[in-house]
Amino acid sequence: MEDIRANLEKVRAQIGEAAEANGRAAEDVLLVAVSKTRTPREINIAIDAGVTDIGENKVQEIMDKFDEVKPVRWHMIGHLQTNKVKYIIDKVSMIHSVDSYKLAAEINKRAASKELVMDILLQVNSAREESKFGISTDETEQLINDILENCENVRIRGLMCIAPFAENPEDIKVYFEEVKKQYDRFGKIEHPRLDFKYLSMGMSHDFQVAISAGSNLVRVGSAIFGERDYSKK
Repeated sequence: MEDIRANLEKVRAQIGEAAEANGRAAEDVLLVAVSKTRTPREINIAIDAGVTDIGENKVQEIMDKFDEVKPVRWHMIGHLQTNKVKYIIDKVSMIHSVDSYKLAAEINKRAASKELVMDILLQVNSAREESKFGISTDETEQLINDILENCENVRIRGLMCIAPFAENPEDIKVYFEEVKKQYDRFGKIEHPRLDFKYLSMGMSHDFQVAISAGSNLVRVGSAIFGERDYSKK
């Protein structure tokens, strides 16, 4: 378990190096620790070591762990089905993976029922991989407009992407850069429910390259908690 603390120190150092190499401070990049398949005890160790934000891929894991984990900001980072929004709407601080107006409308409906405004990110599939969810860069503007026009209980905080896996992360930097261009473009729009603050790009194997491309939020799991043992789930 002590490895979690050591791993966190290493990841923070790497974030700092990547940020400073691009003229930013380490504090400019938010670290979301991804706790997929991890126990509440492991998550609490990370929180004790300074983690403020936890990301989960599955609704059920948030439900199972929520009451046993110390106070922290939860992020829904995996694909979210509309029929499961109701279970997490009052538990998460942000939903990263909004990839359709249908999902945004359901989030809006459930947020309104709880009298809250939910922060979301739009998931952009810049590489257009069929195996991954997300809108194309060409669809981004229309989805933003539809949400702003119809979803009063949703606030768009930025964009998110998952790049293809590559042995050399530099090979997929172009996909991060494409989403960064969209982030810069739409972040200039003035609207009370569009407040671009987060560009969620980069995971354990590529977060340094993502930061060099402009990411200011990275989702890191195995580099903190170690390789996952799926046999335990």
